[in-house]
Amino acid sequence: MPPPVIGRLRGLVACKQPPWLVIDVNGVGYELEAPMSTFYDLPETGREVTLFTHYAQKADSVSLYGFLRESERRLFRDLQKVGGIGAKIALAVLSGVSVDEFSRLIQAGDATALTRIPGVGKKTAERMLIELRDRVTGLATEGAASGGRGGDPSAEAAAALQQLGYKPVEAARMARDAASPDDDTASIIRKALQAALR
Repeated sequence: MPPPVIGRLRGLVACKQPPWLVIDVNGVGYELEAPMSTFYDLPETGREVTLFTHYAQKADSVSLYGFLRESERRLFRDLQKVGGIGAKIALAVLSGVSVDEFSRLIQAGDATALTRIPGVGKKTAERMLIELRDRVTGLATEGAASGGRGGDPSAEAAAALQQLGYKPVEAARMARDAASPDDDTASIIRKALQAALR
């Protein structure tokens, strides 16, 4: 049986009870599970919303997940490709940190911060660091290019330095050391590269 919803769902917010929400699409209610990052920005009940969806079918269940941003859905899918991570932990990650913050933690190799997310232990955090390093760099770059919420210039600079061949931890350190409070991404990159040549 094909999934009832592919890609996006547009309708009225009928009910919000985290982690569940119901979207009314022309009189048909779709129950979805969503991370808190989506709930924070949902319009009030009765207002229209468009969600990116992920449909999952198992032998004994069918689940539908909803996200306000494509980058959240991609991270949700990427997280589940890591051994030992299912939908529950993926939702916990997205509920605990933004996509940009998660990208920064992965690029910085910060396993300790990852273990503060409910359901993520030391071994899972280490697997995330190894298996998601390349994928989250793409998410951070994509988020900056799509003009999502204003990203962290230091994190964006670290991602750019990584693209130039610096190791993630080194790129994060270079960006952090070069950043001043009012610097934009380009300024941080320029200063970091100049410091590296000294």
